[in-house]
Amino acid sequence: MTIEIAETTPTDPGQGVCVAQCRLPTSLHSCTLYFTVQSHRPHFIAVHCQEVGGKNYEASMSHVDCFVKELLSSDAMKEYNRVRVYLDENYKSQEHFTALGSCYFLHESLKNIQQFDFKAKKFKKVVGKEIYSDTLESTPMLEKEKFPQDYFPECKWSRKGFIRTRWALADCAFDLVNIHLFHDASNILAWEKSPSVYSGTRQKALALQTEHPGLRITDQRFEKVPYFVFGDFNFRLDTRQVVESLCSTATMQTVRLGDTNEVDKLIFRESENDRKVVLQLEKKLFNYINQDVFRENNGTLFLQFDSELSCFKERLHELEISFPPSYPYSEDSSQGKQYMNTRCPAWCDRVLMSATAKDLVLKPENEEKNLVYDNIGPNVCMGDHKPVYLSFRLTAGAGKANANKHKCCNVQ
Repeated sequence: MTIEIAETTPTDPGQGVCVAQCRLPTSLHSCTLYFTVQSHRPHFIAVHCQEVGGKNYEASMSHVDCFVKELLSSDAMKEYNRVRVYLDENYKSQEHFTALGSCYFLHESLKNIQQFDFKAKKFKKVVGKEIYSDTLESTPMLEKEKFPQDYFPECKWSRKGFIRTRWALADCAFDLVNIHLFHDASNILAWEKSPSVYSGTRQKALALQTEHPGLRITDQRFEKVPYFVFGDFNFRLDTRQVVESLCSTATMQTVRLGDTNEVDKLIFRESENDRKVVLQLEKKLFNYINQDVFRENNGTLFLQFDSELSCFKERLHELEISFPPSYPYSEDSSQGKQYMNTRCPAWCDRVLMSATAKDLVLKPENEEKNLVYDNIGPNVCMGDHKPVYLSFRLTAGAGKANANKHKCCNVQ
């Protein structure tokens, strides 16, 4: 999953800031960065990763370090002479391990950029290339937290959490938050109630970061600044409503387990047409007869069932979605446009922002060509999540009340 926040100047459209976020660092996602660099030539790139090391992280974590080193030495990134990489690789620490990674690349033309030290409570100039891994709890340049286990008791060991960094660029300070929220463990359970129990769990975790007066992003320990929250929110469509829409004329057959009487599968059949199966729903199966409906008109028909963000509408904002659901794509390299039949397709991967951050994005100087919210690699395999990015121009001093609204970032 990738997010790009690209900053360009009116006088030189080849310079700016870019933030990118990946589901997990692999060679596939080097393509994400190369696309970002070649398409927008930004000043600043941030790559947020979830599931660092993949599902088999104990065996695969060493490959992450190799990937990062190859990325830093690549020709595409040679003009980015300052780098900060934070990888939570300490999987032996069950209490703290989130498998999150946040990587930041600064273009050589950008002279004045600072990062916030949360311990010293002041900004520090960014110089050189630094990589931090294993235990990030002692790193003062970020805040990292794992969500409480009781938020998701079905999972024996959850890795969900967030990493927050703060930056000052062109006299504008802002937070970048890498987040990974809880998934739907069972399609059956998600179908039973509208909204689902999983939706409530995600809202609880997100509220912990964005609305509680004594916690994290909106707390009183530090000055409030605009913030962008982007990652794998695991937001899902309202499963029950989607099923009712897809199977409005179908009849439902319930199959239960003999020993527990628990629902094992739901089979929806057409009333006529030889009672053809329209949809089969199981714990990890969402097998609909025509997957193409989720790609028609970029799946926008199903946005009416995308409602998990609605309770945060006063605090979190998003640009209009015009790309297909970002998950769950086939991981077969020859099936880049095909969804897997494991889950109902959904926009799990998002770029959200505070009201003040939205004001930064929607400045008049952000012409249509400079403001893009889209996915990357629509026709090629990028893993089960498609990268999603936001590109815009950042105005110098935009976060200040007396800022010149039309003065863009100056490269010195």
